[in-house]
Amino acid sequence: MELSDTHFIRLAAALQSSGRPEEPVRVTIEQLSGLLCCTPRNVKFILRRLEEKALISWKPGRGRGHASSLAFLRSTEDILEETFQELLAQGKIKEAIELISAPEVSNLLRERLWTELNRQMGFHSEPETPSGQDVLRMMRNRNLERLDPAFVFTAFEAYIIGQVCDTLVSYDAASGKFLPGLAHTWEHSRDYTRWTFYLRKGVRFHHGKMMAADDVKYTFERLFQVESHSLWQYRDITEVKTEGEYAISFCLSRPNLFFLHLIGSLYMSVLPSDIVFSGIPVGTGPFRVANLNEDVLTLTAFDSYYGIRPLLDKVEIWFLPDKTGSDRHYELTGGDTDEIMPWNQYNSSIDYPALGCRYIVFNLRREGVQHRKEIREALRIAYDRVALIRELGGSRYTPADSLLPWISKERLVKEGQLEEAEELLRKAGYAGEPIQLAYPPKKEESEEAEWLQKRCRAVGLNLVLHPLQPGRYAEEFLQNADLLIGEEVLEDDWEWGMMNFYKNRRNYLHFLFNPPENELLDRETDNIFQLSKPERVSCLLQAEQLARDNFWILHGCHLNKRAKLSQSLLGLHTGSFGFLDISKLWVKSGEEKDLQA
Repeated sequence: MELSDTHFIRLAAALQSSGRPEEPVRVTIEQLSGLLCCTPRNVKFILRRLEEKALISWKPGRGRGHASSLAFLRSTEDILEETFQELLAQGKIKEAIELISAPEVSNLLRERLWTELNRQMGFHSEPETPSGQDVLRMMRNRNLERLDPAFVFTAFEAYIIGQVCDTLVSYDAASGKFLPGLAHTWEHSRDYTRWTFYLRKGVRFHHGKMMAADDVKYTFERLFQVESHSLWQYRDITEVKTEGEYAISFCLSRPNLFFLHLIGSLYMSVLPSDIVFSGIPVGTGPFRVANLNEDVLTLTAFDSYYGIRPLLDKVEIWFLPDKTGSDRHYELTGGDTDEIMPWNQYNSSIDYPALGCRYIVFNLRREGVQHRKEIREALRIAYDRVALIRELGGSRYTPADSLLPWISKERLVKEGQLEEAEELLRKAGYAGEPIQLAYPPKKEESEEAEWLQKRCRAVGLNLVLHPLQPGRYAEEFLQNADLLIGEEVLEDDWEWGMMNFYKNRRNYLHFLFNPPENELLDRETDNIFQLSKPERVSCLLQAEQLARDNFWILHGCHLNKRAKLSQSLLGLHTGSFGFLDISKLWVKSGEEKDLQA
């Protein structure tokens, strides 16, 4: 927005009559100086500029201190809408969104601007080629802090890496089996101590290099060079052998029936060996990263993709101010935004239960009353899952007693009595010490924290709320919080996801638990790679029970995720973590939609 427009809006907001906007007002230079926060001399320069742009009519008063006449020739809404259109024309999407959120924008104008933004953004065709380009724009409320397969941490990072890179094999949730990826087939020795993968030929990286066995070996070795937090799963690998350009073998110190899960995890997304990783992954996936900065991530379809080329040509993901919700918006918006545009702008939605749940975890590294088991149990009663769903609703759809919804369903979760919590606090000798609860400052987490604080107050627990700031999670909750509201969303490969939850040294449990607690959890899963699937699942559930019985973790509710989208978007498939698979999305043109109607 030009400075003169800002000056006009500031003056109009203070002086313009809502009933008769063009009626002149009496005002002095001194008054305008106060409104514009500048000297009287600068006020005259500003007024001259506004007159040149035909925004105002100015008739100075005669003599020093006499009132002058100021008439506004345009409405504030006209200026705001004109500025908005200019921002869109210049491709300044972030600034356009920030303008919509400005306090000077009325609710009616805000809805009109959202409609215009939806028309110009979302899916559209760009006449850059004879056939045009199909482009999808989305919005997200947080920047990407890191886009490195060796350090993938958030679900969104994993989602993007999964679109840019490929692994040797991929897990198919429908069948529970592994499918060929960059490897077209594989085999293992009878004792499961040697796994060999045979690579596809003719697979190109985004920069043109042909993928070969050396790239797979480099990817594995890089995990150790950069000290990836995924190393727990590869410690048994004693040697990696390339056998020509298209075969690679992994030799293990002990049998591993779980090896496909490990080699198919995102940490083993294959990277090229001929370039140094610079923060932007170069992969073999359906999309390549064309641009990444603090404002936008641009993905473009990779024409030489070895699989089926995406039907979208370009995807832009804009990082915008946090709106603190949890719905994912496609076509205009996406990510963790909260009604970032009116619901009536979307034609349909997809609801899907997410694997995992929201939970509370205690900080056992910090001294405090949370080390008393009775106090943790009292908080278990206060953090009542049945009451939580009944009183807050939202995306919470069923009480959780496990990360796995089908395990929770087998257990009867009853509503507790707050009187029992009061008795436990008496036994613990609780004397009103403050207990600090950290939570991400999103809509549902904030509601949940405030709801829990009220219930704690009812039983005499002094719960202090401590909202976290993005990018400072580990440091803040280790130093300042006694417990944390977290959320775990598991991959389609939920076995690997649960194992990573308990064994990854970079997750919440290892930040918050002392070595004795982590050692107990490790003991439950120590030899899990040598076990059959039923035995592995049993071990994972035993680890979960250990944390649950000691009230180290308080399961909350399973969550129902929602994707809001335009009816013109087709090929809707939810991938891992519940995000829509953009490599399969396509959009009907106007003529095709008319044919269907």
